[in-house]
Amino acid sequence: MSTTHSAEGELTASGDLRLRELLDRYGGPDVSLAGALCDDHPEGDVALRIVAADLSTHEVTYGELRERSERFAAALADLGVEPGDRVATLMGKSLDLVTAVLGIWRRGAVHVPLFTAFAPPAIELRLESSAAKVIVVDPSQRAKLDAVGAGCRIVTAGDQARVGDLSVVELLDAHPAGIPAEAVAGDDPFVMIFTSGTTGAPKGVPAPVRMIAGVQLYLEYGLGVTEDDVYWCAADPGWAYGLYCAIVAPLAAGHTTTLLTAAFDPDLTWRLLDRFKVTNFAAAPTAYRALRAAGADTPEGLALRCLSSAGEPLDPDTLDWAREALGVEIRDHYGQTELGMVVANGWHPEIRRPLKAGSMGTLMPGWTVEVLREDSEEIAPAGEPGRVAIDIPNSPAMPFTGYHEAPERTAERIPGTGRWYITGDTASRDGDGYFFFSSRDDDVIIMGGYRIGPFEVESVLVGYPDVAEAAVVGVPDELRGEVIEAFVTLHPGVDASGALAAELQQHVKTRFAAHAYPRVVHFVDALPRTPSGKVQRFVLRDRRRAELAVNA
Repeated sequence: MSTTHSAEGELTASGDLRLRELLDRYGGPDVSLAGALCDDHPEGDVALRIVAADLSTHEVTYGELRERSERFAAALADLGVEPGDRVATLMGKSLDLVTAVLGIWRRGAVHVPLFTAFAPPAIELRLESSAAKVIVVDPSQRAKLDAVGAGCRIVTAGDQARVGDLSVVELLDAHPAGIPAEAVAGDDPFVMIFTSGTTGAPKGVPAPVRMIAGVQLYLEYGLGVTEDDVYWCAADPGWAYGLYCAIVAPLAAGHTTTLLTAAFDPDLTWRLLDRFKVTNFAAAPTAYRALRAAGADTPEGLALRCLSSAGEPLDPDTLDWAREALGVEIRDHYGQTELGMVVANGWHPEIRRPLKAGSMGTLMPGWTVEVLREDSEEIAPAGEPGRVAIDIPNSPAMPFTGYHEAPERTAERIPGTGRWYITGDTASRDGDGYFFFSSRDDDVIIMGGYRIGPFEVESVLVGYPDVAEAAVVGVPDELRGEVIEAFVTLHPGVDASGALAAELQQHVKTRFAAHAYPRVVHFVDALPRTPSGKVQRFVLRDRRRAELAVNA
């Protein structure tokens, strides 16, 4: 196992010892997820703090959560859901969401999280690929399923359901508590979450139960959450970071987690931080940038102790703002859907080290990460950019073994001898072990912390009758980090116009995702290509960024 460094530079293996304990808990042949995430905690302890837009609050104990999830697990059994089957959720943060996912795991089934900004085709692709038997959906999302033909049984959150659907309240009322929790093995999947589809259709990532060991270790060591913290992770549970850090990790640790049911709003965020005296806050960089850009006075008397960020690199201006306005530094962390968090400017005293400008941190316990030279397994010297790769045999926290029914894509990530997992990101590492993010070699766009693959957006654009070809790239944006711009060629006889650009933007919103539409549509005569005919997105991206820099 790897060895970590304390703030004083002394070698310590305590993080690795803690990982061993957690792997023993979650990696065995007979694991009760319901026990680990709920039943083993004191029933009177508060599991969830559900906060509405007006800051009214509903606290839910582990005992209440146990009863609700037992009833939901019994309902799933009556609906024909067996251990190992997939059950999807298309939901925002709520008590019904946590009831559903914990009931899914109590049944021994696999949770498929879906982002609420997805349009019907994106939802349908994921439902069909996962072969989900049931989908639990917020009422505000229900209409999207009218265009989805995946054949799932539909359960609506709350107590209102269409004819033919069921409701969560109806199911809870109709089923008694007390169903025994199914046991699962550490290598069994408990979540199937989908990649952003950077080089093709999105791929399912089966997350094994033992991955919870690394997730909980990140809560303790990366985020530095302690028993005394008031903890809030603002990330969306439709994506890996929000699911793991706002729900799975705190439940595993027996810690109260805060779930804001309203959409993100800077003023509301300040008021929640102030009202509940939040001490440990985690969010994407776009949230911090929005707080800074809002220009409102920072409330006095905030209790913040730890600020953490993940999803994209933090910009220096936001780091400086946090130090000056909040008196707390934001610590940047790095990971992937397939892996969890592997590199971090961790908060735990035993791995906490001074921040270096632009660094995403040092190794988390349980991981060995190297920078490899291009097209080689040779480790690059300090300061030289290269491919970020996970040394699999020397990374006991490694959860990824392959994509769902996609062996060719798996072989791209774990090529050759199988020693290395190639992340698709490039970085450098200095002599002190700090990693510095350089770029992505898979064209993924990170907007507001969400990873957006160009393939799905381009596929939707090409599906519009007037479009011949399309390429999308990310360009810098002060608030969101990056935004999408599209380069489109049209069929002969079709005239480019502002009206057509607006139609294409709306087409992406309704056919893929509301957040992933191109903010600008460029109509071009041709797309740049390699001699073999592959579209060169990087040419478009570099050209556009140079234009923006000149006009800045």
